Amino acid sequence: MTKYILRRIAYLILVFFIVSFLMYCLYNLIPSDPARNQLEGMKKSLKPEVYERMYQELREEMGLNDNILVRYARWMGLSANKQTGKLHGLLEGNFGYSSYFKKNVVEVILPPIGNTIFINIFATILALGITIPLGIYCAVHKGGKFDNFTQVFTIIGYSIPIYIIALVFIYIFAVLLRWFPVSGMGTPGAEYTGMRAFWDKLYYFSLPLIVMTFGSLGGMTRYVRSAMIDALSMDHIKTARAKGVREKVVIYSHAWRNALLPVITLIIGWFLSIFSGSVIIENTFNLNGMGKLYIGALNNHDYELALAIQMFYTVVSLIGALVIDLSYGLVDPRVRIDK
Repeated sequence: MTKYILRRIAYLILVFFIVSFLMYCLYNLIPSDPARNQLEGMKKSLKPEVYERMYQELREEMGLNDNILVRYARWMGLSANKQTGKLHGLLEGNFGYSSYFKKNVVEVILPPIGNTIFINIFATILALGITIPLGIYCAVHKGGKFDNFTQVFTIIGYSIPIYIIALVFIYIFAVLLRWFPVSGMGTPGAEYTGMRAFWDKLYYFSLPLIVMTFGSLGGMTRYVRSAMIDALSMDHIKTARAKGVREKVVIYSHAWRNALLPVITLIIGWFLSIFSGSVIIENTFNLNGMGKLYIGALNNHDYELALAIQMFYTVVSLIGALVIDLSYGLVDPRVRIDK
């Protein structure tokens, strides 16, 4: 087990460096000059030769004249910084400097990360609390009226894009019924603290959470149902029923444990995917999250910030892949991962 984990971690580290290098090269191919962006607004007030000299000096100071490998090593923290002579890159916790916000990237992304994690964890809890019991019930009552209705409902929900669902729900719950606010993070002008601030934030997050949960019901319910139908058709389930084992024990102890192995891959993979899917939700509902910040960074040509956010999603995906592999052995003892 330990050797397997160490091998997987070494593999993930290798993948991380490969992906980070490719992403760094990709963002450096975008036609933008950080030195010119930093000197923006000074060109009109300076003579052309003075501006050009300041521009060339700034490019040299920022290391923009070096080749891509040297710049990547410096950005990653594998090579000494030209200004300080010390390692001061991504591996040392320096995620760069935001040219738009005029502050370190770490200071910019901390509040949005908290909001993104908050909304995604709540959406995951709600979705799993609905889809798992619903999928199991539909599998047990396969072919019934409720199962047929659920299949039609989930196909419709699975087929509609999340932004269409968001617009429909905004019109119904915010415009017609006026149950929830259209957008925002909290009551304007309010200075709540403690639990009052938490409930106010949760109230504004309610409609985005409902949209994210509704958008995930279709695919997850159908997957849980399919896995349970396969598990219920196994020979040992028929044997358990023939021996007179209670139906609840057969379903939740025997069948569900066998269905859990493929389902857990979906659950963890889906949890990771909603981090990227929340980009649309955060922009639609004007939430200060990583998705909205990422779109804003691209629009404002703040590529160091965009690259840092992209690396956040990369790390989340790699850790998720490791968790999926390890979860197999925990869910099903027949899966051995110590070889």
